[in-house]
Amino acid sequence: MGRKSLKETRQKQIIRAFYKLAKKEGLENASIAKTADLLKINPSLVIHYFKTKEHLVYGLVEYILDRYLLIFEVPETVQTNPKKKLLAVIDNIFSQKWNTLFDDSVSYSCYSLTFRDKTIKKKYKLLLDSLRNNLEALINDCNENGSLQIKDTAAVADLVFILVDGAYYYLSLVSDKSEYEKKLSTYKKRALGLLNAATSAAS
Repeated sequence: MGRKSLKETRQKQIIRAFYKLAKKEGLENASIAKTADLLKINPSLVIHYFKTKEHLVYGLVEYILDRYLLIFEVPETVQTNPKKKLLAVIDNIFSQKWNTLFDDSVSYSCYSLTFRDKTIKKKYKLLLDSLRNNLEALINDCNENGSLQIKDTAAVADLVFILVDGAYYYLSLVSDKSEYEKKLSTYKKRALGLLNAATSAAS
């Protein structure tokens, strides 16, 4: 158990350092040697845990995808109320919190690899399906307690994330803060419209 824990700890340290480099210099310029230099360790130690840069990229993708799921973390005060919990998640999705979980440039660089790497494509597909399934489960909870009446919950959850994907792809091009916030608010209202909900978790 101890050896496994040490291995996982070291791997996470290496991946976080690799992520930091990719964020600063671009994924294409991040390397095993630079990662080792940042951590002040021998490159052979990085290779011990990740045989090639390709394997290190796989680890980075998993790190980013795990952070996507943190968007479903909400305050304990709303945990027992299905609708408030759902709205809190929507608030998280359409807020700065989503952007603070991971760097867009690294995320999109990794996503671009899905067109050439079947392993990364599979990892992204599983993650995006998980996001939709988690949201669908929250909608189903609202249906069960009568706070919402949505027939095709899977389709609605899918549409919300289609809106999310398109919104953040476009917003990554918007530099003006006020424009960014205005458009993000508009997209959130559209998502709430899909859910037939007119209030936010704060109300």
